[in-house]
Amino acid sequence: MSFKENLLKKIEIDKLAKKVTGSLGTPDSGRRIDKETVRHLLEMGPRKFRKERDNDLYVLETDPRENNILVLDNELAIYTTTAEDIALRKSPTVKEMISIRNVIRILSDSDVIISKKEDSVKTIQKECTDMLDLSFDESDIDAIEKDGQASLEGGYTDGVIESLSLFAELLKYAPPPKAFRMSNYKIIGVLTQKDGGEKRFGPLVIYSIIHNVIKLIDDQISTLDKEKTEFVHKVAMGKEKASKEGTEVFRYLRDAVVRQMR
Repeated sequence: MSFKENLLKKIEIDKLAKKVTGSLGTPDSGRRIDKETVRHLLEMGPRKFRKERDNDLYVLETDPRENNILVLDNELAIYTTTAEDIALRKSPTVKEMISIRNVIRILSDSDVIISKKEDSVKTIQKECTDMLDLSFDESDIDAIEKDGQASLEGGYTDGVIESLSLFAELLKYAPPPKAFRMSNYKIIGVLTQKDGGEKRFGPLVIYSIIHNVIKLIDDQISTLDKEKTEFVHKVAMGKEKASKEGTEVFRYLRDAVVRQMR
């Protein structure tokens, strides 16, 4: 796959991992893990599915002993043991429970668990990402710039948003804090947390999904500065002039990535 395809896949992996983490709850919360999203994430990684009794297991293929196994249930635990041992611990037969040794294994599995819940999600996320070739050169960044410019000129909103998402990933741009949010706009920028709860946002890109207009404000604006915050909203509505507009915004983002490379 191309660098662009791999980077889009990484973005998808990160979104899925975030969704799974959001579905996790405490033991007494009653919340159930989003199994379908976990399955989708696991299908993008190196683990192979195996059914052992009534347990859905995902075995790490790169482990020659096949002793690194994730169990798809609400605990989302990763074990360092065999599939047969997991089946005994989680779904024992009456005959197996007669053995004192087995009962001890059934009652406590802390000796074979590597991680649970959020930590397991991070492991899966890394396994998926590690399978991608995310190396790139200047020509790859030029291609993303040109795709964004062509999409903007052609009125292809999804293409513009895709290019902005790619640049956001490369530049570590974040969604806006509450003070800068606007409906029907895609907004990304550099988010900095300061002492006392202050946040600073910028440089920032504002894309009107309805009007297919893109603008950039090359400044860092405090969430506590009401005048500057209002200025951002006025730029979005065309009442104030932006630092850059149109296809030049993609040139700015391209140059920012290239500067990071050098």
